[in-house]
Amino acid sequence: MCSKRVLLIDDEPDIVRMVQITITAFVNWQVLVAYDGPAGIRIALTEQPDVILLDVMMPGMNGLETLRKLQEDPQTEQIPVILLTAKVRGSDQANYSDLNVAGLISKPFNAAQLPRQIAAYLNWLLPN
Repeated sequence: MCSKRVLLIDDEPDIVRMVQITITAFVNWQVLVAYDGPAGIRIALTEQPDVILLDVMMPGMNGLETLRKLQEDPQTEQIPVILLTAKVRGSDQANYSDLNVAGLISKPFNAAQLPRQIAAYLNWLLPN
């Protein structure tokens, strides 16, 4: 049994594969995947993951719209969200500071460090 369940909402198949492989290999957490915001919201409602990794720039419903919908729903508002984004300039970070997210991981990210970054934001202990 996996100790944690991570929902990844990202439209880039290469990122999805890298996150799945890294998280499964390093910490054996289960990774649930949605390739767009509406699917991510549905999975969050039904699966109640321990954390959501959310891409900011996606076609259709972008990550910030998805975040707003998740935070408005009593069934998903308490699930911590960590933003994954290539937009990490100072002005972008100022916009993110008002969003009530658990953290921000910039793309490209160091795959080997990803589980450690997630755990640090959420105060989780990593398996040895």
